[in-house]
This record gives sequence, structure tokens and C-alpha cells, in this order.
Amino acid sequence: MPDANQAALHGGAPVAHPHDHDHAHGAHHNPNLQHHFNDMAQQQEASTLGMWVFLVTEVMFFGGMFFCYILYRYWYPEGFAAGSHHLDLFWGGLNTVILIVSSLTMALAVRAAQLGNRRGQIVNLILTMILGAAFLGIKAIEYAGKFRDHIVPGKNFVWHEADPTGAQAFYSIYFAMTGMHALHMVVGLGLMSVILFMAWRGRFNQDYYTPVEISGLYWHFVDIVWIFLFPLLYLLGRHA
Repeated sequence: MPDANQAALHGGAPVAHPHDHDHAHGAHHNPNLQHHFNDMAQQQEASTLGMWVFLVTEVMFFGGMFFCYILYRYWYPEGFAAGSHHLDLFWGGLNTVILIVSSLTMALAVRAAQLGNRRGQIVNLILTMILGAAFLGIKAIEYAGKFRDHIVPGKNFVWHEADPTGAQAFYSIYFAMTGMHALHMVVGLGLMSVILFMAWRGRFNQDYYTPVEISGLYWHFVDIVWIFLFPLLYLLGRHA
């Protein structure tokens, strides 16, 4: 009789129990919504903001390396120009085209996720990963050539042109910047593997595509870094 007494105390109106609201909320709960967010929009905004904050730290990281490049290039202009001449412009240009195309396929994958197009997600993610792997393969070819020609900084460094100290400084920065960029590309491929697995299982639709979107931000950032690396390392100073 406790419910009847409570109803009488409230003028005969049924009393709503807190557990009733919890059950109703659970019935409409989105399985992709984390418990600490109020709705999917808030979750998406928080995830996107988190990725942008992370990318800002990456900009500062690569910014320090770019500053080192500028400083040493000012100190050793002849060595940097000579070192740039020994980089293969064809492979560098091809890698630039590959990454630009991979940004396109990544954007198409994000769009497919927003439209709930499972096949489009899978195809474009696979294409993005193939292009990323091709980039790393070409970079491996370039690295192998540097080892073959003994122009890897260290005790076995051989240089018969002007300013060997500057040339060794150039290749030190070259390997540091391109190596760190390649490492980010490897991380990106691992990330794309996880996203591809989720897309294969049909996890993404019009209401939930945030992981694809923020992964795309990371991939575009890695591509943009190379867009700056290519002219600095391969083009500047080649006319000297």
C-alpha cells in the first residue's frame, strides 16, 4: 500500500520513481555515447578539440626542427645547397603526389562515413593505406641510396664536394626530419588499420563517424608536414 498512500498524498497522481527515468534513458542510450558526455554532439566536439590540441603540440615539435633547419642553413649555405643536389627530385616529387592523393582518399573516407556508406569507407581507407605504404617504400629506396653512397652522417660519411661539414649537417637534419615524419606515417597506418577494422564491422554511420574524422585530421597533418619538407629539403638551394 505504500504506492497508494504516496499517490493519495499527491492528489491521486502517479508517483514517478527515479529508477523509471533510468530505465527509460537506458532504452534510448546510444551505445557509441560515452557515459561522461551528455549527447553525441558534445562527444564529437570534445574529441575534435582533443585532436586539435594534440596537433598543436605536434606543430611545436616539428616547428623546432624547422627552426634548426633555418639556422643551420644560414650557417652552411654551400653545404646545404650541395646536399640538396644529391637528393632525388623524382622520388621526392612522386612522394608528394602520393600524399596529396592520400589526403583526397582520406577525405572521401570521412565523407563516406558521414553518409553511412560502408563500402565507400572501406575502399577509401584501403586506398589511403596503400598510398601511405607506397610513400614509406619510396622513402626506404631513398635511404638505401644514401647508405650506398656513404652520405649518412657519422664516421663513414664521405663527401668530395665543397663544405663537407655543412653537407653532413644537412643530412643530419634530413634524416631527423624525414625519419620523424616517416614514424608519424607508420603511426597513421596503424591508426588507419583500427579504423578500417571498425568500418568493416559497420561501426560508423550518419550519427557516429567521429573516429574517422579525427583520424583524418591526423593524416592530413602528416601530409601537410611533408608539403613543407619537400621544398625545404629538395628544392631550396638547387639553383646554387
